[in-house]
Amino acid sequence: MRQRRWIELLSDYDCEIRYHPGKENVVADALSRKEREKPLRKEDLGRMQKQIFEIRTNGIRYHDKRIWLPLHGGLRDLIMHESHKSKYSIHLGSTKMYQDLMMLYWWPNMKADIATYVSQCLKCAKVKVEHLKPSGLLQQPF
Repeated sequence: MRQRRWIELLSDYDCEIRYHPGKENVVADALSRKEREKPLRKEDLGRMQKQIFEIRTNGIRYHDKRIWLPLHGGLRDLIMHESHKSKYSIHLGSTKMYQDLMMLYWWPNMKADIATYVSQCLKCAKVKVEHLKPSGLLQQPF
């Protein structure tokens, strides 16, 4: 059925259809055949990690000259707590806190983690000013 529609459509044009066996049709072969990828080995993963991270003599990993904080161990939460809630901090918003922390540290989804952390701060939620429409001029009672 489908072939008949194609024949009817192409019959309006002056064209010649040539058949190329699969082995001879190199262009279609390259496009239609799935390329086999070699599975990654442990050594390859180690090399990729060395390309992404710089490991210094003190054992700390760096990414773009910033300290990489691992997910495990609670270091990310500790850093966010100290930069947001310590007695020397001023409860920065998520954007400013991200800009300050990104100078020294890096981890995947850092900006989203900081935004979530700041949104859960009770002091910030209480103090945050809501943007309301101005009420206008004061009215004098009659």
